[in-house]
Amino acid sequence: MENELKIKMYSFTLDCQDPHSLAEFYGALMRWEVMPLGEDWACVYAPGTKQGGYPCILFQRNPDYEPPVWPEEPEAQQQMAHIDFAVNDLEKAVQHAVQCGAVIADEQFSDEWKVMFDPAGHPFCLCDMKSIIESPHFGLL
Repeated sequence: MENELKIKMYSFTLDCQDPHSLAEFYGALMRWEVMPLGEDWACVYAPGTKQGGYPCILFQRNPDYEPPVWPEEPEAQQQMAHIDFAVNDLEKAVQHAVQCGAVIADEQFSDEWKVMFDPAGHPFCLCDMKSIIESPHFGLL
């Protein structure tokens, strides 16, 4: 079917003031490859998928970027999305994220995941999902 519509995810893009340093953070966090893409862009991608492999997490310079407030507060910058990471050891994953430059959110709502902030203030979650990570159906490690 030559004319069949194809849609594939290319990237998940995060705005930030410093795309290269944020890419370095996520590269260290996930042990993924980092690729600068000019002054205003950088990406991280799974090892072994070729330089600039997709899908990727893409970081885009936005000089007006304001970090979201979490949990949400009236009249404050709201989060629009966050990334969930499956981990096989929540405590070790939190320690690793902090060593990479993350901050643990003051408010937590579950013992099964930990809300963190990246160096640019984007919230992300480390989720205790050992059975999923060890599943043969899990795509990227």
